[in-house]
Amino acid sequence: MGVRTYKAFTSSHSLPVISCIFFIFFVICFHLKIHSDHLLFYFKSLPSGLLLMNCFLSPLLFSREFLMGTDKPGIAADGEGPQRPVHVDSFHMDIHEVTNQQFQSFVRATGYITEAEKFGDSFVFEGIVSEDVKSQISQAVAAAPWWLPVKGANWKHPEGPDSNITDRMDHPVIQVSWNDASAYCSWVNKRLPTEAEWEFACRGSLKDRLYPWGNKLNPKGQHYANLWQGEFPAHNSAEDGYTKTSPVMSFPGNAFGLYDMVGNAWEWTSDWWSVHHTTDHQHNPTGPPSGTDKVKKGGSYMCHKSYCYRYRCAARSQNTPDSSASNLGFRCAAEQKR
Repeated sequence: MGVRTYKAFTSSHSLPVISCIFFIFFVICFHLKIHSDHLLFYFKSLPSGLLLMNCFLSPLLFSREFLMGTDKPGIAADGEGPQRPVHVDSFHMDIHEVTNQQFQSFVRATGYITEAEKFGDSFVFEGIVSEDVKSQISQAVAAAPWWLPVKGANWKHPEGPDSNITDRMDHPVIQVSWNDASAYCSWVNKRLPTEAEWEFACRGSLKDRLYPWGNKLNPKGQHYANLWQGEFPAHNSAEDGYTKTSPVMSFPGNAFGLYDMVGNAWEWTSDWWSVHHTTDHQHNPTGPPSGTDKVKKGGSYMCHKSYCYRYRCAARSQNTPDSSASNLGFRCAAEQKR
């Protein structure tokens, strides 16, 4: 019966109309703050609702070759180049970063405890730490004194014990390590994207462009990402409306319909870190077989050209798999269903 229902529901005549209705409903619900995991509950009771919901929240990006990296690196030491031809098979990519609401559902269902919670502390940008918490901190990162190790900082308390996520359930979850991100992805039968998949998704079919939308940072004066404006680290003028994370999908999506591919929160990928890349054509590269750090992509709300010019599709950085911070999150990917 399920098969017959599916065929009737997805006939060539009805699917476009139904898809449009579901998409409009999704957009309305998003703006009304009805979160995606709640939508998923509603649609599970509908014929093929889960399939359509997956199409909207994790669309299929079709197999294609693209140019990965750049021959004009913004930060050469990061291994942004050389530019090289890469082919990726079709895969699904979440349209936005995993939110606090989604991660909370995971924790409630599984009892999962993040690494920051186990360690008892995590790193927070000093500009968003309360004076009370600052007064209890006696050390900082020597090379980057704006990073403070804050006791009690974790995904539920991103800036420390006197902070919470009550009014940020539609923001990307942060203070999650690579291991935490992988655990969540496994729970939803997905995985972290490879660096190649992530960059392919970021570019949105544009060739040799800096950002997911083109080469101009603010086309026609419009902000396309949650980044740092002003003077880093002393003053964030928040011309884009935010000094910390923003609700997912607050800025325009790219040509693939993916949001916040740069800015807002850094995103983990599955690859081990290396700065050495072949110029040979590659098919579904997955990075080195082992390493000490994992690749993260996209930059965050803390990125400014004077300090962290990594809010470009080709840009990259790294952290150890157990690291977490107040600007580090993730999104999931998945294999194409055969």
